[in-house]
Amino acid sequence: MCEGASGTGMDAALVAPRPALGDAIDPIGLEPVDEVIVTTLVDNVYDALLQGDERTTRVSFGVGLAEAPQFEGGETAVGLRAEHGFSALVTVRRDVTTTSLLFDAGLSPDAMMVNADRLGVDLLGVQGVVLSHGHFDHVGGLAGLAGRCGGRSLPMVVHPMAWTRRRLTVPGADPLEMPTLSRRALEAEGFALVERRQPSLLVDDCVLVTGEVDRTTEFERGMPAAHEAWTGSGWRHDPDVVDDQALIVHVRGRGLVVLTGCGHAGAINIVRHAQRLTGISAVAALVGGLHLSGPAFEPVIGPTVEALTAMAPSLVVPGHCTGWRAQHALAAALPNAWTAGSSGSSYRVDAA
Repeated sequence: MCEGASGTGMDAALVAPRPALGDAIDPIGLEPVDEVIVTTLVDNVYDALLQGDERTTRVSFGVGLAEAPQFEGGETAVGLRAEHGFSALVTVRRDVTTTSLLFDAGLSPDAMMVNADRLGVDLLGVQGVVLSHGHFDHVGGLAGLAGRCGGRSLPMVVHPMAWTRRRLTVPGADPLEMPTLSRRALEAEGFALVERRQPSLLVDDCVLVTGEVDRTTEFERGMPAAHEAWTGSGWRHDPDVVDDQALIVHVRGRGLVVLTGCGHAGAINIVRHAQRLTGISAVAALVGGLHLSGPAFEPVIGPTVEALTAMAPSLVVPGHCTGWRAQHALAAALPNAWTAGSSGSSYRVDAA
């Protein structure tokens, strides 16, 4: 863990993940918390005109300043950065103990750190990192975090397939190989890697990382043929992105808060998997990328919205790769739950 991590009294042994006991027919004992706050450090959108409410905190252009000699006073307001990526700070409170985890790190090496600094978030205080999957738009900011931590150890939960080489082979264009996450580089930078396919409990059993998500719906069929993975001897269609995993918190009296990176396993698959793992049916919030953008995924919007509406979540914050058509559909179907995502916004769920 980075120096200065916090003052919560929790050490690495307490925060580090361990195997989660139980399975779908023997629910995992996920301890309820009194509050969870999800702060989006990086998202595809930054909107300084969004208004907050009792559950959402927004930031204005004034949160960031930059030198600009063409203005009187020599500076201007720049707000926060938005990019095609996702990163969130998850802060959970149970009784008097508060713990923060980083979920994903955005696309570029510096955007997450710049936004955190402008928000006054000290990422030296995070007690661990969880990666939703290995795609480069969720891990790029680890370089900035490693530079800030100065080589000191920080636990990181990652699926063992996150190191997979992948590429896009769009018809009519040359294959585009994605940047591949390096295990060796992360270990050299001080990250203490914990690779698990199965569910893991963190933070004294208050946070659950799903591990691989069961694919049970008929309509969530994964990535199109253009998404390929390297097998060691050749490229093959990679529809499942099996390293896709989510982070789950149980807020006392409210239900599950489900945080996704891209939701490659399918938003409904992920929520149902969380319900099966924990034995808790109530869904308090769904936050993060739902991957419903583009021709391959737009046919999935209707059944996704229908299934999610039946779950009656109190808060839905679709971000990153959700896409504008799905945003409109979700806002229309869930007007009291849907909330616009934006870099720098914080979403709070309190115990009942």
